[in-house]
Amino acid sequence: MAGIRHHYSLLPPVIKFLLVTNSLIFILEGLFPNLLLGLFALWPVDVPAVPVYGIPVQPFYPWQLVSYGFLHGSLGHLFLNMYALWLFGVGLENLWGSRRFAFYYIVCVIGAAITQIVYVDISGEYYPTIGASGGVFGVLLAFGLFFPNQIIILLIPPIPIKAKWFVLIYGGVELVFGLTGASPGVANFAHLGGMLFGFMLIYYWTAEVPPSGR
Repeated sequence: MAGIRHHYSLLPPVIKFLLVTNSLIFILEGLFPNLLLGLFALWPVDVPAVPVYGIPVQPFYPWQLVSYGFLHGSLGHLFLNMYALWLFGVGLENLWGSRRFAFYYIVCVIGAAITQIVYVDISGEYYPTIGASGGVFGVLLAFGLFFPNQIIILLIPPIPIKAKWFVLIYGGVELVFGLTGASPGVANFAHLGGMLFGFMLIYYWTAEVPPSGR
Protein backbone atom coordinates (compact mmCIF):
# COMPACT_ATOMS: atom_id res chain seq x y z
CA MET A 1 0.00 0.00 0.00
CA ALA A 2 1.06 3.59 -0.55
CA GLY A 3 2.49 5.42 2.43
CA ILE A 4 0.86 8.31 4.24
CA ARG A 5 1.31 11.66 2.57
CA HIS A 6 3.41 14.33 4.20
CA HIS A 7 0.64 16.93 3.91
CA TYR A 8 -2.69 15.78 5.29
CA SER A 9 -5.65 17.38 3.54
CA LEU A 10 -9.17 17.71 4.93
CA LEU A 11 -10.51 18.04 1.39
CA PRO A 12 -8.25 16.05 -0.96
CA PRO A 13 -8.79 16.22 -4.75
CA VAL A 14 -10.95 13.16 -5.38
CA ILE A 15 -13.22 13.80 -2.39
CA LYS A 16 -13.60 17.42 -3.50
CA PHE A 17 -14.40 16.35 -7.06
CA LEU A 18 -17.04 13.86 -5.89
CA LEU A 19 -18.69 16.34 -3.52
CA VAL A 20 -18.89 19.07 -6.17
CA THR A 21 -19.92 16.78 -9.03
CA ASN A 22 -22.66 15.01 -7.09
CA SER A 23 -24.05 18.36 -5.92
CA LEU A 24 -24.08 19.85 -9.43
CA ILE A 25 -25.73 16.77 -10.91
CA PHE A 26 -28.38 16.89 -8.19
CA ILE A 27 -29.25 20.41 -9.37
CA LEU A 28 -29.52 19.13 -12.95
CA GLU A 29 -31.82 16.35 -11.73
CA GLY A 30 -34.19 18.99 -10.45
CA LEU A 31 -34.23 20.65 -13.87
CA PHE A 32 -34.34 17.53 -16.07
CA PRO A 33 -35.47 14.64 -13.84
CA ASN A 34 -36.86 12.28 -16.49
CA LEU A 35 -33.91 12.76 -18.80
CA LEU A 36 -31.25 12.07 -16.18
CA LEU A 37 -33.08 9.26 -14.41
CA GLY A 38 -34.14 7.66 -17.66
CA LEU A 39 -30.67 7.59 -19.18
CA PHE A 40 -28.28 7.52 -16.23
CA ALA A 41 -30.01 5.62 -13.42
CA LEU A 42 -29.13 1.94 -13.17
CA TRP A 43 -31.87 0.06 -15.01
CA PRO A 44 -32.24 -3.72 -15.08
CA VAL A 45 -30.82 -5.46 -18.14
CA ASP A 46 -34.27 -6.84 -19.01
CA VAL A 47 -36.86 -4.25 -18.08
CA PRO A 48 -40.58 -4.28 -19.01
CA ALA A 49 -41.61 -1.67 -21.54
CA VAL A 50 -43.80 0.31 -19.11
CA PRO A 51 -43.02 3.43 -17.09
CA VAL A 52 -41.60 2.78 -13.63
CA TYR A 53 -42.48 5.37 -10.96
CA GLY A 54 -43.64 7.61 -13.80
CA ILE A 55 -40.17 7.63 -15.38
CA PRO A 56 -39.99 6.77 -19.10
CA VAL A 57 -38.14 3.46 -19.20
CA GLN A 58 -34.83 3.37 -21.01
CA PRO A 59 -32.76 0.31 -21.84
CA PHE A 60 -29.67 -0.62 -19.89
CA TYR A 61 -26.48 1.06 -21.08
CA PRO A 62 -22.97 0.18 -19.84
CA TRP A 63 -22.31 3.70 -18.56
CA GLN A 64 -25.11 3.27 -16.03
CA LEU A 65 -22.75 1.04 -14.02
CA VAL A 66 -21.03 4.29 -13.00
CA SER A 67 -23.48 7.10 -13.72
CA TYR A 68 -26.12 5.90 -11.26
CA GLY A 69 -23.68 6.61 -8.46
CA PHE A 70 -23.89 10.35 -9.17
CA LEU A 71 -27.69 10.60 -8.93
CA HIS A 72 -29.72 11.05 -5.73
CA GLY A 73 -33.38 10.96 -4.88
CA SER A 74 -33.51 13.81 -2.37
CA LEU A 75 -31.41 16.44 -0.65
CA GLY A 76 -31.24 14.24 2.46
CA HIS A 77 -30.07 11.29 0.37
CA LEU A 78 -27.33 13.43 -1.16
CA PHE A 79 -26.25 14.94 2.16
CA LEU A 80 -25.94 11.62 4.01
CA ASN A 81 -23.94 10.03 1.21
CA MET A 82 -21.61 12.98 0.78
CA TYR A 83 -21.12 13.40 4.51
CA ALA A 84 -20.22 9.72 4.90
CA LEU A 85 -17.95 9.90 1.85
CA TRP A 86 -16.07 12.84 3.34
CA LEU A 87 -16.02 11.41 6.87
CA PHE A 88 -14.57 8.03 5.89
CA GLY A 89 -12.90 8.87 2.59
CA VAL A 90 -10.55 11.67 3.63
CA GLY A 91 -8.30 9.40 5.68
CA LEU A 92 -8.16 6.80 2.92
CA GLU A 93 -7.29 9.27 0.17
CA ASN A 94 -4.53 10.72 2.34
CA LEU A 95 -3.30 7.20 3.06
CA TRP A 96 -3.43 5.77 -0.44
CA GLY A 97 -3.11 8.81 -2.63
CA SER A 98 -5.75 10.18 -5.00
CA ARG A 99 -5.23 7.81 -7.92
CA ARG A 100 -5.60 4.63 -5.88
CA PHE A 101 -8.53 6.02 -3.92
CA ALA A 102 -10.36 7.02 -7.11
CA PHE A 103 -9.80 3.57 -8.61
CA TYR A 104 -11.05 1.90 -5.43
CA TYR A 105 -14.16 4.07 -5.29
CA ILE A 106 -15.11 3.37 -8.92
CA VAL A 107 -14.58 -0.37 -8.45
CA CYS A 108 -16.95 -0.27 -5.46
CA VAL A 109 -19.57 1.69 -7.43
CA ILE A 110 -19.40 -0.77 -10.33
CA GLY A 111 -19.37 -3.76 -8.00
CA ALA A 112 -22.45 -2.47 -6.23
CA ALA A 113 -24.18 -2.01 -9.61
CA ILE A 114 -23.37 -5.55 -10.74
CA THR A 115 -24.67 -6.96 -7.45
CA GLN A 116 -27.86 -4.94 -7.75
CA ILE A 117 -28.44 -6.06 -11.35
CA VAL A 118 -28.11 -9.70 -10.30
CA TYR A 119 -30.45 -9.20 -7.35
CA VAL A 120 -33.09 -7.41 -9.43
CA ASP A 121 -32.90 -10.10 -12.10
CA ILE A 122 -33.43 -12.84 -9.50
CA SER A 123 -36.16 -11.05 -7.57
CA GLY A 124 -37.99 -9.68 -10.60
CA GLU A 125 -38.43 -6.32 -8.85
CA TYR A 126 -37.90 -3.88 -11.70
CA TYR A 127 -36.92 -0.40 -10.61
CA PRO A 128 -34.08 2.06 -11.25
CA THR A 129 -31.25 2.34 -8.73
CA ILE A 130 -29.52 5.62 -7.89
CA GLY A 131 -27.12 6.90 -5.26
CA ALA A 132 -23.47 6.87 -4.25
CA SER A 133 -24.15 4.44 -1.40
CA GLY A 134 -22.43 1.49 -3.08
CA GLY A 135 -19.19 3.41 -3.33
CA VAL A 136 -19.65 4.90 0.13
CA PHE A 137 -20.14 1.47 1.71
CA GLY A 138 -16.95 0.30 0.03
CA VAL A 139 -15.16 3.31 1.52
CA LEU A 140 -16.70 2.52 4.90
CA LEU A 141 -15.36 -1.03 4.75
CA ALA A 142 -11.85 0.16 3.87
CA PHE A 143 -11.93 2.69 6.69
CA GLY A 144 -12.82 -0.06 9.14
CA LEU A 145 -9.95 -2.21 7.88
CA PHE A 146 -7.27 0.46 7.89
CA PHE A 147 -8.45 2.49 10.88
CA PRO A 148 -10.16 -0.22 12.99
CA ASN A 149 -9.74 1.48 16.35
CA GLN A 150 -10.59 4.98 15.18
CA ILE A 151 -13.44 6.34 17.31
CA ILE A 152 -16.31 7.78 15.32
CA ILE A 153 -19.43 9.48 16.62
CA LEU A 154 -22.69 8.68 14.88
CA LEU A 155 -25.25 11.30 14.02
CA ILE A 156 -28.12 9.05 15.12
CA PRO A 157 -27.64 8.02 17.89
CA PRO A 158 -24.77 10.36 18.88
CA ILE A 159 -22.60 7.74 20.57
CA PRO A 160 -18.88 6.96 20.10
CA ILE A 161 -17.97 3.61 18.56
CA LYS A 162 -14.82 2.05 17.09
CA ALA A 163 -14.79 1.90 13.29
CA LYS A 164 -14.38 -1.88 13.14
CA TRP A 165 -17.52 -2.47 15.20
CA PHE A 166 -19.46 0.11 13.23
CA VAL A 167 -18.60 -1.63 9.96
CA LEU A 168 -19.55 -5.06 11.30
CA ILE A 169 -22.84 -3.83 12.76
CA TYR A 170 -23.80 -1.81 9.69
CA GLY A 171 -22.88 -4.64 7.32
CA GLY A 172 -24.93 -7.08 9.41
CA VAL A 173 -27.93 -4.76 9.44
CA GLU A 174 -27.76 -4.35 5.66
CA LEU A 175 -27.65 -8.13 5.20
CA VAL A 176 -30.65 -8.69 7.49
CA PHE A 177 -32.64 -5.93 5.82
CA GLY A 178 -31.77 -7.26 2.38
CA LEU A 179 -32.81 -10.83 3.21
CA THR A 180 -36.01 -9.85 5.01
CA GLY A 181 -37.06 -6.94 2.80
CA ALA A 182 -37.46 -4.81 5.91
CA SER A 183 -36.31 -1.64 4.16
CA PRO A 184 -38.26 -1.33 0.89
CA GLY A 185 -36.88 1.20 -1.55
CA VAL A 186 -33.32 0.76 -0.25
CA ALA A 187 -30.79 -1.15 -2.37
CA ASN A 188 -29.33 -3.17 0.49
CA PHE A 189 -27.61 -5.68 -1.76
CA ALA A 190 -25.98 -2.87 -3.73
CA HIS A 191 -24.51 -1.61 -0.46
CA LEU A 192 -23.24 -5.10 0.36
CA GLY A 193 -21.89 -5.42 -3.18
CA GLY A 194 -19.85 -2.26 -2.73
CA MET A 195 -18.37 -3.69 0.45
CA LEU A 196 -17.69 -7.08 -1.16
CA PHE A 197 -15.92 -5.71 -4.22
CA GLY A 198 -13.97 -3.30 -2.02
CA PHE A 199 -12.83 -6.18 0.18
CA MET A 200 -11.77 -8.24 -2.84
CA LEU A 201 -9.77 -5.34 -4.26
CA ILE A 202 -8.03 -4.69 -0.94
CA TYR A 203 -7.28 -8.41 -0.64
CA TYR A 204 -5.78 -8.36 -4.14
CA TRP A 205 -3.65 -5.32 -3.35
CA THR A 206 -2.46 -6.93 -0.13
CA ALA A 207 -1.70 -10.27 -1.78
CA GLU A 208 0.34 -8.68 -4.56
CA VAL A 209 2.78 -7.11 -2.07
CA PRO A 210 5.89 -9.36 -2.04
CA PRO A 211 6.99 -10.72 1.34
CA SER A 212 9.82 -8.87 3.06
CA GLY A 213 13.31 -10.34 2.79
CA ARG A 214 14.86 -12.31 5.59
